This record gives sequence, C-alpha cells and structure tokens, in this order.
Amino acid sequence: MAQQQSQSERHLGQARRAFFEHGGAPVGKVPDTILRSWVRCQRQGLAVEASPSIEPVTAGRLREMRERHEKLWRLARAELELLSGDAASTGSIVILTDEDGWILDAEGSASFLDRAGRVALMPGACWNEAQVGTNAIGTAIVEGRSVVVHGGEHYLTPHGILSCSASPIFDPYGLQVGVLDISGDSKVQHMHALGLARLAVANIEHRYFDDGIPDTELLRLHRDPALLGTAREGLLAFRNGRLMAANQAGLQLFGLERGELGRASYTALFEDALGKLRDDGMLLDRQGRALYGRVDDGEARPKRPAARPPITVSAAVTPQPADAPLFDASQEAELVRACRVLDAGLPVLVQGETGTGKEVFARELHRRCARAGKPFVAVNCAALPEGLIEAELFGYEDGAFTGARKNGNPGLLRQADGGVLFLDEIGDMPLALQPRLLRVLQERELSPLGGGKPIKLDFALVCATHREMDQAMAEGRFRPDLYYRIAHHTVRITPLSANGDRAGLVQALWQRLGQGRALTDEAQRQLSGYSWPGNLRQLTACLRTLVALSEPDALIGIELLPSYLHNLRPVLHSSPLMGAAEAASGLDAMAEAAMRQALLECEGNVTKAARKLGISRSTLYRRLGEGMHGSPN
Repeated sequence: MAQQQSQSERHLGQARRAFFEHGGAPVGKVPDTILRSWVRCQRQGLAVEASPSIEPVTAGRLREMRERHEKLWRLARAELELLSGDAASTGSIVILTDEDGWILDAEGSASFLDRAGRVALMPGACWNEAQVGTNAIGTAIVEGRSVVVHGGEHYLTPHGILSCSASPIFDPYGLQVGVLDISGDSKVQHMHALGLARLAVANIEHRYFDDGIPDTELLRLHRDPALLGTAREGLLAFRNGRLMAANQAGLQLFGLERGELGRASYTALFEDALGKLRDDGMLLDRQGRALYGRVDDGEARPKRPAARPPITVSAAVTPQPADAPLFDASQEAELVRACRVLDAGLPVLVQGETGTGKEVFARELHRRCARAGKPFVAVNCAALPEGLIEAELFGYEDGAFTGARKNGNPGLLRQADGGVLFLDEIGDMPLALQPRLLRVLQERELSPLGGGKPIKLDFALVCATHREMDQAMAEGRFRPDLYYRIAHHTVRITPLSANGDRAGLVQALWQRLGQGRALTDEAQRQLSGYSWPGNLRQLTACLRTLVALSEPDALIGIELLPSYLHNLRPVLHSSPLMGAAEAASGLDAMAEAAMRQALLECEGNVTKAARKLGISRSTLYRRLGEGMHGSPN
C-alpha cells in the first residue's frame, strides 16, 4: 500500500512539474477533472505557490449566512451529526457549504480542525475554486458532480496537506444549493469518504421532497420494491403532465439530466397511465420495464414507509400460521434437494422475478438445514451503497478509512460464521467487488480492510437474483468464474403468471389470511384470473387489504376488489390482444375465465420479450405485424 502511494505521489509530482514549470498538459497523469480545474485556475492568474488569502467572515455575518440557508442546514443536520462522530475518530472533518462555497458548518476531529484552520478550512471561509484554486468543494460546484482532490492535486501548494471528497447538493428543481465535503490528512487513506458523502447527500436531497412539492403528483418509484422508502427511490413530481422536480435517483431511472426538468413529459417516460400506479402499485416505462411505487397527491405527504433494511441478522424461527410460507409439491421437492446441497457445504442460487418469494425460500432453507440454530445474515447487495459495500461485507480495522467506526467493524461475512449468509440481488453486486468475493469463497478466509490477520470463515452460502445471469455474463456485468462458484445448485421460482393453479393458490392463501371471511365465486374468479405482475408479494398484499376493508364473517364480492380486478380487460392494455379479450365476453363464465387466463399469459410473454429486446410492447407488436405481412424488418 505504501509503495503504491509513493508511486502515485511520484506520478503526481511529475504531472505538476509538466504543467506548472513546462506548460505541458499531463493528460492521463491526473484525472481529467483535476486537469480542467488547473487550466481554469491558471487562466484566472492564480499563483500556485501563494499562501491562500482567505479571510473568514465575522461571527455575525456567519450567523446571517446560516439563517439564510436554514432549510439546507436543517435538512443536512442529521447527516452532519452522523458523520461527525466517525470523522472525529479517524482524524477528519465533515463540512457543509452553501452553493457558492461558503462554509456553514465543520465538525469532526478537533486536532484536524486545528490543522485545517491553518489554511482557513473553517466556518465562515469561502472555498470557491476561483478564489482558492482546485479543491473538492469549489471544483464540485463548477463541475456539478462529486469530486475527490487528494494532496498535490490541489492547485495551491499549501493545500497539499488535505485529502477532500465533496458531493454537490441539489434541490428538487435541479438548483445547486450546497456541498457536503469530508476532508482529512493527505497522508491517511480515505477510500470510502466519497461513498459516505454521496450517501449523505442522497439522504439530504430525499428530505427536500418530504416538505412537499406544491400542486404536483409525486411519484415514488424503483425497479426493486425493497428500495422504496429509502434514499435510493426515484422521486419525480409532475404538474399538468410535465416533470417539474426530481431527485438524482429519479433522473437516473430514465437517463435524464437536470436541465430536462420543466421540459420532459410524462407520456415520453411512461407507457402506462398514472392511474395504473395508483391501482396496481406498478407501471411500465416506455421501454416496457416495470417500476414499482406509489403516487402522493397534493402538498400533504404521508410519512415514508419503513423500508426493508439492507442488512438483517436473525436466527431460524418457526413462522406463525398466517405468515408461514406456502409451498406447493414442486417447491417442497426443491427445498428438499436444496437442503441436501446446502448441508453438503455447497452454495445454492435462487432465481426468480421480484416478489416471487426468493428470500422466503432462503429463510425456509435455513430453518430446515443443519445450521438452523446459527445466524441467518441477509444482505441486499442492491441496497448497500457501492462505496460502502466492501467495508460492510469484509469488515475493517480501526481507522482503516475516513468514516470508519471506532474499534472497527467485523463485517457481515464474520457475523454469518457457523450459519447461513444470504446475498440477495447478487446480480447487482458491483463488478469491481466480485473478484474479492470470489477469492473469499475459494479460500474461506478474509483479511479486513486496513490490515489484520486473515480470518477463517465457516458459513453456508445462499444467493438470489432476479437477473438473467447468462445475459449479465454475456454483457460483462457479472464474472463467469464467480457465477460458477455460487451456482452449484440452482432453484428457479416461477412467477404467478406461469402458475397453472392460481385458483388453488388463492384459496389456500385466503384460508390463512381471511380470518373467517368468505369470497364470492365471482371475486375468486377475478383474483385467480389476474396475472399478478408483482407476484406473491402483490397477491398477499391484496388479500390482506380485503381483510382490512371488511367486517368479520363478511362475504366479500368484487365491489371490494382493487379497480384493476373489476374487469380484467384493462390488464391487457391497448394491445392487439384486446380484440380477443372482447370476444371472450360472449362466452359462458368458465370459458370466459379460461380464455382470459390464456390471453393474460400471452400478454405476459409479450412483455417479457419486449423487456429482453429493450423496446416497448407497442413497438414489438408493430414489428411482429410487419413480419407477418412480409416486411423485411
């Protein structure tokens, strides 16, 4: 590590001499962000060897600045307090600035606050790039994105004592309102500082929406329902069909830039009407991809629902009858086979669409296997911030990086010792992290970040994903050697749309959940005839809602069913299958239900094909129609 750092410093020294002494452009020697900043500073006539002439404002003026940015300071306060304790233990500080680089608050290590004060890195000072040269705060403001500036990458030589990681903060309308920065000694490794700053900023930007966006319909969306209610959910506010506000996660769902706020339309982004999200909790975008969530109308926003945490540690417990998993004969057989594989020390991979019950299967596998009395550690790889997932999985020593907890962290792999480690959404694990996990699985030992002796591991491994792993490997998003290490035995859980006995499943679930209530024959037919794109999770939620809406011993008819179940024809959207659905209305009840079921399954297959091709269903129908009529396409 020290040798790599020395080599990096040598390259940086060469780049500085090439730029500042010889007027060269050391392309490839320093990050492009740094080089662009150096050029800007040089054109402004900043003297590289000059001592920074930064005069902090008076206490009264600082108080006025804080009052002017009260909302930013209030929404950021929780993150500052959370990070400051960890920063203090690692000799670093966390900083909040306004949109111009004026430092509103700085907390953390008292000793480093004193060192930072020598270069005026303190409240009341301005760290705008035009005034103090290349630095993480000022350069992040200019670039409009996260920036790391380490040691000699700072333009002014005296700032070489600093290592800074900054992320800009944007309000819902795309305006930059501040910066959150973590700074420390350049001689210390700060590998996770940027990840911590980004996570804090995501939480701050999410809180801006909790105060409401006037006169808009606010969509809370994600492709993974488990991430709804977290800072990673996409937030998009529409007024009269126009996108007026969004957080970064919401923009990323559609590949939008902040400059498109106020211009992008709802119809350009979504294939389904907004009512489908209200009724189903799900809608499709223009590429035919499913998004889950809800709509908040008006200014009064309900509190965010509690989200499933990214990490859970539990022991095997016998579930209560109402919540006990429901497995058919084929799934029981899969459990028996998977249990034998797991007890033999081999990993199991569970595949299936979102909501099919992959984690339920994994927990039942733990309950039945030889390690039932030991921990079950569940990690949602998609919910952990990419910058922190390595530290959370593998652990770290005290002071290993900026933000590291005092006394270190044993890591999740060690918490699973003797029990079962469940890596959910393994297909979303960052590519850079996959080689280290592979090495741990091969050697059954790990070395925590920051050093320490290798630690022997003993756990059974169960992984799950909704991804098509063959496609992920073909696209280079998942390593084949890791796949073959985790997929000694694969279990595929079929979606409800492919279940040939949905009627039997509905009846069995209702016997558990209905609490003495009964369903009319028509209500049962409607429940059984729907394809349930949200799978078992959506069906169970619907049945629980029916119980909540009815009195004990009630007979529940179709009037209590969600609107998307009143008539199955809307499920077919506006596809060429609509005509066949209309034709079904003239048949007797049993034939009509059978025909609608077949049409729904066809529709489901069309949707899957469109998603795989990356096009909308309407485009696929058009191409199919052209093919049938001899079009060369």
